[in-house]
Amino acid sequence: MSDEITPELFTHLVELAALELAPSEAEYLRRELNNQLKAIHELEAIPLDPATPVASHGVPYTPATSPAIREDLALSHPDPGRLLKTAPETEAGYLVVPEIPHQDLK
Repeated sequence: MSDEITPELFTHLVELAALELAPSEAEYLRRELNNQLKAIHELEAIPLDPATPVASHGVPYTPATSPAIREDLALSHPDPGRLLKTAPETEAGYLVVPEIPHQDLK
């Protein structure tokens, strides 16, 4: 099997994901991803009857076996001040969270 995820492609993906990997970790992960792709290709090669329905898993979920969709409700906490007291930093009644580091992709 030729590698579908080349070292160059893997390096690009690692940069996009903003990961820091040691060279040994990177090679291990790239090899594992290629093994997963190989397994997917082996599964794709299994002949199926054209009448076989597409399924995301082996358990059918019908309206009779699925729970009813519940209404999405926003409920206020009875004592938000108590919650805010436990936060490391607040401002004007809101939790302050650290900024997620990012870089502009051009």
